[in-house]
Amino acid sequence: MKLTGADILINCLVEQGVDTVFGYPGGTVLDIYDALYRSGKIDHVLTAHEQGAAHAADGYARVTGKTGVCFATSGPGATNLVTGIATAFMDSIPLVAITGNVGINFLGRDSFQEIDITGITIPITKHNFIVKDVKELAATVRRAFKIAGSGRKGPVLVDILKDVQTAKCEYAPAVPEKIVPAPVAPERLFKIAEAINAGKKPVIIAGGGVIAADASPLLCRLAEKLDCPVAYTLMGKGCIPEDDPLCLGMIGMHGTVAAAKALNEADTVIALGTRFSDRVALNRDKFAEKKVVIHVDIDDAEIDKNVRSTLHLMGDVGETLKSLLPLIDGRQRKDWLVKIEAFKKENAAKKDTSLRAYKILKAASEVAPAGSPLITDVGQHQMWAAQHYAVNSPRLFCSSGGLGTMGYGMGAAIGAAFGTGKTPVLVTGDGCFGMNMNEMMTAVSRRVPMVILLMHNGVLGMVRQWQKVFYSRRFSQTDLNRKTDYVKLAGSMGARGMTLGEGDDIESTLKRAFGAAIGESLPVLVDCIISPDENVLPMIKPGQTYDTQIEALEEN
Repeated sequence: MKLTGADILINCLVEQGVDTVFGYPGGTVLDIYDALYRSGKIDHVLTAHEQGAAHAADGYARVTGKTGVCFATSGPGATNLVTGIATAFMDSIPLVAITGNVGINFLGRDSFQEIDITGITIPITKHNFIVKDVKELAATVRRAFKIAGSGRKGPVLVDILKDVQTAKCEYAPAVPEKIVPAPVAPERLFKIAEAINAGKKPVIIAGGGVIAADASPLLCRLAEKLDCPVAYTLMGKGCIPEDDPLCLGMIGMHGTVAAAKALNEADTVIALGTRFSDRVALNRDKFAEKKVVIHVDIDDAEIDKNVRSTLHLMGDVGETLKSLLPLIDGRQRKDWLVKIEAFKKENAAKKDTSLRAYKILKAASEVAPAGSPLITDVGQHQMWAAQHYAVNSPRLFCSSGGLGTMGYGMGAAIGAAFGTGKTPVLVTGDGCFGMNMNEMMTAVSRRVPMVILLMHNGVLGMVRQWQKVFYSRRFSQTDLNRKTDYVKLAGSMGARGMTLGEGDDIESTLKRAFGAAIGESLPVLVDCIISPDENVLPMIKPGQTYDTQIEALEEN
């Protein structure tokens, strides 16, 4: 049957199992939106800004494991997606961004709202396409989804000219191609298993690749079989239950004392689905000193890029663990686990429970309904959430790790709400919230229940902390000096707001917030007043080693 390009696009999205799209209409995508209207098979979430749409598609993808989809028009609509696309690219999140562009006769003429969005996004996409022939549209869309969801996942952009949307051609439905991970080379597995079995004090570092491969149960089986502790990266949070005796918590610049000490003493490091970023490896040259480092990652480009491995294997973490587990000797490492337990007790003793941020986040993780996804913006509150908010299941934590995108949270929380049908908890700061608070209007319009924990300290907390530590307390442009009444602001948008001040009971306030959010199906903002001098500790200076962890800061 003959269909217009716009109708072909919508049919292809339905083929791929897309049920929700986030976007913002404009001139060059009017035909796509008309086809969307006539189809009625896909829910479209109208965001307040295209960046919010990209972050929402990202959040949706993280919690569901499916490929997120966003729409934008040409010119500024397309460029407004760029930060969201880059965020997904850095964290390996599957996303398909669909943009419109001017007609073929207007290309290259600086036409109204014309922009070379494929040229702009080359460095931040796995691949991108500009479709100039309607006959190529269906195959291009199908290929985009395959690229986004296979191998190391990531964003793909499809730019569709306006006349392609109106042109007609034959369309034949197709079943989506099943993505099957490549098999693992058995000869390398035997060497890796031998090295793992020989380790006396092994530590597993689990990254976002474990989540992407849905390999958390296999990871836990490996840890149990080895009697081996597990530290997770920021992107790996949720891959092992936080209350598991073998869980060390987060590793890295702001990781736990237990994770740092365990890594220092380990003789074998088993790195699964992690790229050894600068926030994890810190001093790349010394990270692997006197250790056997075994690195498993799906992207060959990450092998030996940051940390030199002793043994490595390129492959899907899930497929690798399936093949590796039968080769692993089950054994007890009592002496090692006794040490690990001592490290964890030391970690608990040094945790600063006087922080209001700590108390609020701990209480929130206990009060939030089961299955509520945790979303963070970027900064001190992000690290506090990673350290203190218990996430015991995979795909319930969304945060911008690689790009560190302030303003990510509101859009991602909306996407997570649509992906899970649950009540997200957004942890943000007054700096980040100011960047994309307009998406609270979207959440109100679509009756999305969520609880926003606004860590209100009046400063750009993480930048200010670095100025405190590295710049002799020269606080240059990190005091916000804003007079915003966030409770009234929430009310003006149709949401609810409440204040959690110094003398207020934290648990009862949070219970009221969740009750209102769920009962009234709307966002509830909790203005959490905290001190500008609350720090994220422990911390390790950039480029330093794990034995230099700072556990306290002098305030004078």
